[in-house]
Amino acid sequence: MGTDTALGRAEAALSLAIYYLDRGAAPAAKARAFQKARGIVATLGDDELMRRVEHDTIQELDGIGTSTGSVIVDAVLRRRSRYLDDLASSTVQDPGEGAALRKMIRGDLHSHTRWSDGGETVETMALTARGLGHEYLAITDHSARLTIAHGLDETRLLDQFAEIESLNADLAPFRILTGMEVDILLDGSLDLSAELLARLDVVVASVHSKLRMDEREMTRRMVMAVADPNVDVLGHCTGRMITGRGRPPSSFDADIVFAACARFDTAVEINCRPERRDPPEELLALALEWGCRVSIDTDAHAPGQLEWQAWGCALASSMGVDPSLIVNTMPADELLAWSAAHPTS
Repeated sequence: MGTDTALGRAEAALSLAIYYLDRGAAPAAKARAFQKARGIVATLGDDELMRRVEHDTIQELDGIGTSTGSVIVDAVLRRRSRYLDDLASSTVQDPGEGAALRKMIRGDLHSHTRWSDGGETVETMALTARGLGHEYLAITDHSARLTIAHGLDETRLLDQFAEIESLNADLAPFRILTGMEVDILLDGSLDLSAELLARLDVVVASVHSKLRMDEREMTRRMVMAVADPNVDVLGHCTGRMITGRGRPPSSFDADIVFAACARFDTAVEINCRPERRDPPEELLALALEWGCRVSIDTDAHAPGQLEWQAWGCALASSMGVDPSLIVNTMPADELLAWSAAHPTS
């Protein structure tokens, strides 16, 4: 539906509200309210929508409230929306001293879509990344073991490959990179066959289970994973949560883990999700002492969250991280050459 119609304008305005709410890490219920309103509006014809706006009955529809209703009415009447203006200004992601570094970032190596627990399609995530100035986006949906996140088994991953191949033909020169956030299993093995891991452009390996296991065993588990030549990035290494009820970081020997990352040229992720912001500064400093590469990633599950790299760029700049150590400052071809060339011993 084009934005030259009342219906198209309303849907576009509601979508923009959802984007801003996701960017600002608003409670999920708020974004869902706007998603529900967008669904309701989509069922109305243009004439019905105009009639309800003219007669001030839009909020009589179940699921349309004060905020969603005001956005719809303003869009239909071509009025500036104070609600959207307030959202836009209050959710700006300012990289501060990381502004120069943010301009050097060419892509994001950790993102999720509806294939697992993300909220949007591969195409929408890719178009958003392109709009933000990225040259590439790695789609790293969860592996099958993480059933709560609807992880991909090998059959579904192959189906995703086909979708990405088709989209890349349409979106070039922008590139969608194939990837996966693969679970690190208890023994340090990975939740995907070596054959398919080798076919992926980017592999983020993360611990999602038994986060409180013994320090020595967790250290071994993580080292086994980062030593795998198919692993490119160690995701959210401590597993901590710093908002809500929170979750303490896992216990592991960071010197040993980061030494392994440096030895096997596996990047340590700066995870920019507001509830993670992982690793903490002291561990990032230790990773840098070991000479580790880093990857500044959003772990985005919605389009607006792709702007969260601003925080990671500010952190990296404040800590004096050399941009040459940040893997997603590389052009796509250079990045893929790096990801294909990890040492095996």
